[in-house]
Amino acid sequence: MARTTLDIDLNRVEGDLEFQVDLDGNRVVDARCVGTLFRGFEQLLIGRAPKDGLVITPRVCGICGTAHLYTAALALERLAGLPVTPHATLVRNLCLMAENVQSDLRQSFLFFTPDFVHPRYAGQPLFADIEAAFAPLKGSVVRSALSASRKVVELVAIFGGQWPHSSYMLPGGITRGATARDLIDCQDIVDQVIEIYERDIIGDSLDNWLALDGSDAFFDWLDAAPHAASAVGLLTRFARAIGLQHIGAGARHFLSAGSWHDPLRWQPPYTDAPTLLAGGIYHADGGRLDPFAPEHINEHVRHSWYRPYPGGRHPFQGETVPDYQPDTDRYTWAKAPRYGDQVVETGPLADLLTGGDELIRSLQAREGPNAWLRQFARLRRTGLTLHFMKAHLAELGRQLGTPHFLPPPADAFEHGEGYGFVQAARGTLGHWLQVTDGRISRYQIVTPTSWNASPRDSAGRHGHWEQSVIGLELADPADPVEIGHIVRSHDPCLVCTVHFVQRGERRRYGV
Repeated sequence: MARTTLDIDLNRVEGDLEFQVDLDGNRVVDARCVGTLFRGFEQLLIGRAPKDGLVITPRVCGICGTAHLYTAALALERLAGLPVTPHATLVRNLCLMAENVQSDLRQSFLFFTPDFVHPRYAGQPLFADIEAAFAPLKGSVVRSALSASRKVVELVAIFGGQWPHSSYMLPGGITRGATARDLIDCQDIVDQVIEIYERDIIGDSLDNWLALDGSDAFFDWLDAAPHAASAVGLLTRFARAIGLQHIGAGARHFLSAGSWHDPLRWQPPYTDAPTLLAGGIYHADGGRLDPFAPEHINEHVRHSWYRPYPGGRHPFQGETVPDYQPDTDRYTWAKAPRYGDQVVETGPLADLLTGGDELIRSLQAREGPNAWLRQFARLRRTGLTLHFMKAHLAELGRQLGTPHFLPPPADAFEHGEGYGFVQAARGTLGHWLQVTDGRISRYQIVTPTSWNASPRDSAGRHGHWEQSVIGLELADPADPVEIGHIVRSHDPCLVCTVHFVQRGERRRYGV
């Protein structure tokens, strides 16, 4: 049977991507994630002052600037062994939480659910309800979620002056402390977003939603009318009706560095990284959780357009030297990060599995990783984040008037190395820098999409996205909407067009 290649162009979020799959009949037999543009931020930073990273790295991504700013500040603090006040960590966490909430809401209802109104599904019993709720830019849930996503990032602007590309975090704290007026405004913002989340997203109280602790309890909850008609209810019932719980497993190892640094315990010597939601490596088979050990991270370039080196290198020994060789078996500008020798998935599903969410662990144990569960976990995480935002605001009220910035010594950044991690909306984000004679001599960034969209490594292991579609049976190769469901469940923030190649002929199909 003739082999068919589909080229799926993914527009920019954390790098421009093209997703290629080979079909044998209707079955996906190989896949390649192709990063089509060279980022170059690591090279741009070499030779600059260490604190330049605070301004430059938030521009890596237009929607995750807070995450990059936070990570850059953490790396400098670890390099210099600087203390940070609880006041500053609370504000930093709140702003990161707000950024993640807006991202999760927009991804869910601007990029994932529009596929549900595909003409293929017009005969589904729920289709009229799906159109009413999720029609692009018109559906009731879409409009409500957009309103909440716009509102929540106002919190970042209160402390950072603007969003995105804010510059209010710096080594030792933040540029200004919270005031009583700030707290009142922030509480109003969070209350408004929770009201929308409870009314339209879950159809229940936040407390009841977070109390669900197992798959049986969830499916019983789903049967109740207000829950079934909510965004989560409609998404779940429709996704399962079209079989998304059976596709898109990918790698069965899940990476998280831990969510939200503990404001009271995030202090030198930083030999551990206390977080409010635990990190680690969660193994789907058996449910084992191993501690997160950053020394196990390494990057391969065997199938990437970079100057070759053998095996994988830790970011402190890493390099990002372009070596474009298009007519070889190298096929991407993305590197291949690995945790030891394991291909891993990062993102909301990983956050909640490592963090001990009993509902998500129960659903994973019941059916394994899949496209529906990955998207469901994103909306589950939104509720948990809003819960932590309320708790952070209460604690910040007790910290009013306490220091928000501890000035570092003048020579704090002359020599040394440091790294930092946060859980961005799409998963684990890491920065590593080395400083020599007051100048950056090495800077390496590993983004969440680098983990998920990685190419094959030196041992030939496919990246996670590649694994998630290999073996997939397409109902109609001329209309491969299943690939759209799987890829979008990972939050690449894309609208894509598929180019169909067969017997030398190229055709275009919308996905």
